[in-house]
Amino acid sequence: MIEVVVKVINQAGIHTRPAANIVKAAAKFKSEIFLARDGYSVNAKSIIGVMTLTAEQGAELLLRAEGPDEQKAVNSIIELFEDGFGEL
Repeated sequence: MIEVVVKVINQAGIHTRPAANIVKAAAKFKSEIFLARDGYSVNAKSIIGVMTLTAEQGAELLLRAEGPDEQKAVNSIIELFEDGFGEL
């Protein structure tokens, strides 16, 4: 299992488009992938789940993955966060 903290850097936070990007990226992997905030954990493959995090700019989320391709999954999602979901 891999756990890493990711930070929302884009100004609008995780709204519909970034959430869809996270879900699309997560769906490519066999591993179970979760995002957590303030003790609330959601499946990163669920658009509704990711949207419920209501993560604004500056929010820190725990990204957790477990499975055969966990490292690739984590790297892919970290890249989205570091790129500001293409909104920078």
